[in-house]
Amino acid sequence: MTSASISRMSDHHTWLQQLPVDDRQRAEQIVTALHELGCDDPQGWCESEISENIPQLARYRFLHDLWPRMIDVWRDGISKIPAARRAIDSGARLDDVAQVARAVAYETIFAMLAHIADTESGERLPRWALEEVDAAGQPTGRYLGTLQEDLLSLDPSGHGSQDLWT
Repeated sequence: MTSASISRMSDHHTWLQQLPVDDRQRAEQIVTALHELGCDDPQGWCESEISENIPQLARYRFLHDLWPRMIDVWRDGISKIPAARRAIDSGARLDDVAQVARAVAYETIFAMLAHIADTESGERLPRWALEEVDAAGQPTGRYLGTLQEDLLSLDPSGHGSQDLWT
């Protein structure tokens, strides 16, 4: 453990002690859940959720699942696409074709998330939003906006999707 991470944990502990008991218990549950999901900074996401009332646990859970389910799945799944199979049979490298598919998946997801966050559709027209719901499926009244801003940072490889563009 680095001295920076020890300092961060100490700062988080100090921050926790200043919270009301209900918020402290909620914060501990959020940190535990984020840690179990593999978050590399559960304390930072938690502090944002509690201090700014941003549904960070819901944001993290939603975005974190996008990488393995919709982007990285193309590493192995590309050979199931007939056009990709033809490209590979014609001499394209499997890794290159898979990289193209992953990059297209990333760009499509990013564009869709930006589209959901669109606030320029006009005041009279209907809009859409992703809303957090609790474990029982009841809306919390908190919305998951601008999700595209965090998509890149949640690349599970830890490389910020650099492999997509090289």
